Amino acid sequence: MTSVEGFSRAAQSLLSSVGAAWMRAPYPALVVDAAGAIVEINSQATGLFPAAARGARLADVAPDWLVDGHQRAAGGGDAPAGAVRGRHAQWTLEAHATPVADGLVVWWLIDDTDRSLAEAALESERERTAFLADASTRLLASLNIERCMEVAVELASEYLADAAVLVAPASGKRHPLATCVGGTVTRRSARIDPSAVPGLAEALQGFPPVPSRWIDPATLPGWAVPDGFGGPLGSVVVTPLPGHGVPAGALILLRRSDQAAFDTAEGIFARVLAARAGAALSAARLYQEQAGITATLMAELLPPTLRHVHGVEFAGGYRTAKDTERVGGDFYDVHPGTGPGEETLAVLGDVCGKGLEAAVLTGKIRNTLHALLPMAGDHQQLLRLLNGALLNSSHTRFATLVLASVQRRGGTTRLRLTSAGHPVPLIVHGDGSVREAATSGTLIGALADVQATTAHVDLKPGDTCLLFTDGVTEARGGPLGDVMFGDARLRSALAECAGMPAEAIVEHVQMLVAEWIGDNRHDDIAVMAITASRTAHLTAVDGHSPGRYTT
Repeated sequence: MTSVEGFSRAAQSLLSSVGAAWMRAPYPALVVDAAGAIVEINSQATGLFPAAARGARLADVAPDWLVDGHQRAAGGGDAPAGAVRGRHAQWTLEAHATPVADGLVVWWLIDDTDRSLAEAALESERERTAFLADASTRLLASLNIERCMEVAVELASEYLADAAVLVAPASGKRHPLATCVGGTVTRRSARIDPSAVPGLAEALQGFPPVPSRWIDPATLPGWAVPDGFGGPLGSVVVTPLPGHGVPAGALILLRRSDQAAFDTAEGIFARVLAARAGAALSAARLYQEQAGITATLMAELLPPTLRHVHGVEFAGGYRTAKDTERVGGDFYDVHPGTGPGEETLAVLGDVCGKGLEAAVLTGKIRNTLHALLPMAGDHQQLLRLLNGALLNSSHTRFATLVLASVQRRGGTTRLRLTSAGHPVPLIVHGDGSVREAATSGTLIGALADVQATTAHVDLKPGDTCLLFTDGVTEARGGPLGDVMFGDARLRSALAECAGMPAEAIVEHVQMLVAEWIGDNRHDDIAVMAITASRTAHLTAVDGHSPGRYTT
């Protein structure tokens, strides 16, 4: 007696209890015995499994996942789920088993296609969201244009295409290019014709924004196919990189013929990625432009490097009020004379205020002083002209400064020192004694008239004149951080520096002041040492190239 015949009475009893509703059930259903033979099947299941009939083996008509699930169900396992492919579509079904008498199992198959598709779409969207978050982080990690271009093509080839080419706006007659294929990134610049790639010229214009363009791979010029791409082209998309008011470039995405062509959803996603890449490139380009402007301005605002001039040592040190800033309100300059017998003008000053606004005024003062160098022989006249220039400007800040005209004759270095509201210069002699220069005056840029007295000082070999701003003496520190460094400490520090080179004196003063300040707030600090060398160093006619002679 066959398995079907053996269970026919049980099946008939089951069907009689269910009635005609069994055949009209909205879900596919079939009854399978313990040996895996189909005992009964309704019309919905017959439509799903055309080869299924009473007595047929489940393994011959149903997918493997259902056969394996039947075996597990007999042992109390979980319900399986899997795909069933029809003539025109594919369904995802979830099978539920109901064991009945005599080892029979009734299988109810529920169409789970919509839920599975929704879950797959959700998972895909999660992956894209995670990718875009990672892409944004990687693109914004650098404000270097070249690095942004490399990251953009890396991301595009990693997620969207077999290869990617980024075309940046032309620099002169050449376009910067970045390509990525197989994880290898290259950069170069080339003279190309954007109109040779449909949609590329429009994408490089940036505005108005244009949509992505699917183009015929056969029309793609050779420069747009990266070396090492391999295999015939299958599909190509050109996507613009929208920037912040300026074109950022365009992406050319390439797939091989053995890959699926770009679909609409991928085109939209490519534009989302391109928007992030364009924003990063625009930010990098703006930063590069601003950095170039800043570097040009800084070259004029930063204190110069000092050196030996006509047998006299000049050394300077500078520290801004904030360690994050490079310029501030203190400044110094040295203007060498045209020859060994000519005076060299040194100036050190302090503008009211800090930061970039103060630095702008220091730049104006330095430029004005440079223009007034022919007047350097008369300090009073030079200060009056400088004061008038500041009073007639749009700045409302004032400044203090000290002028030092330096001339070496034989073994003596002669100085003319004039202070305009500035701390008085200190003279350090070879025996360790320290004294003030007899000069004083009113600040500039505040009053209509400037009054000042000029001191004449002779330096013997090894003597030094120290110019400094009040950021040195007013630096607060000590145990409680509220005690000023003061004149007495500065004089004591200078007494220890007798006979030292100018550069060593500046470094010693800066070190002591920095230790005194610690982490406390402070003003801008500037120091300049003028030392009569024991061994005189001449400069060439240009005032820069070193020569030497001994005194």
